[in-house]
Amino acid sequence: MAQRTELERLLAATLEPSRFKDYGPNGLQVEGKAQIRHLVCGVTASLALIDAAIEAGADAILVHHGLFWRGQDGRVVGWMKQRLSRLLAHDINLFAYHLPLDAHPELGNNAQLARHLGWASDGHFGEQDLGAIGELPTALADLPSLSHHIEQRLGRATVQAVGDGRPLRRVAWCTGGAQGYFEAAIAAGADVFITGEISEPQAHYAAETGVAFIAAGHHATERYGVQALGQQVAEKLGLQYQFIDIPNPA
Repeated sequence: MAQRTELERLLAATLEPSRFKDYGPNGLQVEGKAQIRHLVCGVTASLALIDAAIEAGADAILVHHGLFWRGQDGRVVGWMKQRLSRLLAHDINLFAYHLPLDAHPELGNNAQLARHLGWASDGHFGEQDLGAIGELPTALADLPSLSHHIEQRLGRATVQAVGDGRPLRRVAWCTGGAQGYFEAAIAAGADVFITGEISEPQAHYAAETGVAFIAAGHHATERYGVQALGQQVAEKLGLQYQFIDIPNPA
């Protein structure tokens, strides 16, 4: 068991959210009970995750995608009312960390995705240094082999924009919806860029620059950081820990 304030302090000390300019509030988003025994982690604070956490007996939920975002409608109606009412009725704390969780050098989404896929970062690029870049294993030095490896490891199909067929030595990546980092990845010397999503312009950039692009799924690429973070803080505070994956095709 731990106090809510203990968990809040540990998460803040680990992720240092004040270092980031983000799209929404990081930290405690919904206050629940003061004492926490059971911590549930997931990617997004969806109604499905909240209901699963209630069934599991959670006192707190830790997610990457929280409830509140810059520029959203501030009214508590519809889906927002449903999510908030469940949390408040069951006195469950909701903690959310967005860019700080992407960027953490050991527990973050980028670091954990690379670990899951079998390589490591030796540099950073892009706004707030969120993108990572490193060397690919020689066995993954062509686009078909790399795409197949990612699909096998993440359990979902990828979308690929083919470059010029060059050997893939330098891989750049940034989890989630980071297709806008493609130009920075090209400038950083990448032969291939991996993120969660692709938009229309990136296919043209790949064809015109020769740098390949792989979209491996927003949800699929961001499942690993929150698991690593949740497990570490749960072990430090003596909490029961559980990761609940809510499948998402995006």
